[in-house]
Amino acid sequence: MKKKKVQHSKAYHVANVKSKKWNYIALGGTLLLLLLLAIAWHYRAGIKYYVGTWGIGRGVASKEAKYDIRNVEIMSSHSDKIFGIDISQYQGDINWNEVNTINDQFPIDFVFIRATMGERNVDERFEDNWDAIAKRANLRGAYHYFRPNENSVKQAKNFIKAVRLEPGDLPPVLDIEEMPKHQPMDSLKVGLKRWLDEVESHYKVRPILYSGDKYFTDFLQREFSDYVLWIANYNFWVEDLKDHWDFWQFSEKGTVRGIKGNVDLNIFNGNIEELERLSIPFKN
Repeated sequence: MKKKKVQHSKAYHVANVKSKKWNYIALGGTLLLLLLLAIAWHYRAGIKYYVGTWGIGRGVASKEAKYDIRNVEIMSSHSDKIFGIDISQYQGDINWNEVNTINDQFPIDFVFIRATMGERNVDERFEDNWDAIAKRANLRGAYHYFRPNENSVKQAKNFIKAVRLEPGDLPPVLDIEEMPKHQPMDSLKVGLKRWLDEVESHYKVRPILYSGDKYFTDFLQREFSDYVLWIANYNFWVEDLKDHWDFWQFSEKGTVRGIKGNVDLNIFNGNIEELERLSIPFKN
């Protein structure tokens, strides 16, 4: 009699363990489903765009889909701001007649074009792109890619020689991304300031400073925070501009009709009137 009770007790224990196991599995599955639904709802605008591209000849390759979904979601959630792109020779031959929107939805209001690099190099497609933008309604700007191990004043003169800014153009941009190899960071900062002062003296407008979020925070924030800032941060989980970002380059994998391959995408932290006020003024 006691033996039967023991057997019954073991069977009950096994059944109870199995029941709890399935309860945990069911709970985990429910939580996972709720998480997936929450993510789908959060990125609903991007997912709607991506699904809408199926079967109409402009679908995005699966490996790029997550970038388009994020890009559309970010632009949808910042509809009170304006968007732009930046380009260089790496975008190749651009069909400017088709360059109007990002992901066929969001108007392009401004374009930054790489002009020069270092002491003597000029972007191979700068003149063509610069002239093409002049025929459009977009605001345009030119930027210089700074090379830390080359003379800063010569770099400024290289930019000045290549770029003729006109009233209505955006201020010149200094792009600093590289770490110095043969000088301390303090010497680099002196060089950056010399470039900025030289260019400001020539164009009579204060330049814009471009850098990566971490680079700027770690090395430049103390000395250069009073400049108009254009900050790059592609972190998938960053979804809004920080207070000190005037421009946010939020993606390097944008989709624009008329441009083959990826292109950088940017948000200006304001409206079109505020961006126009930042531009080089017209003479009275």
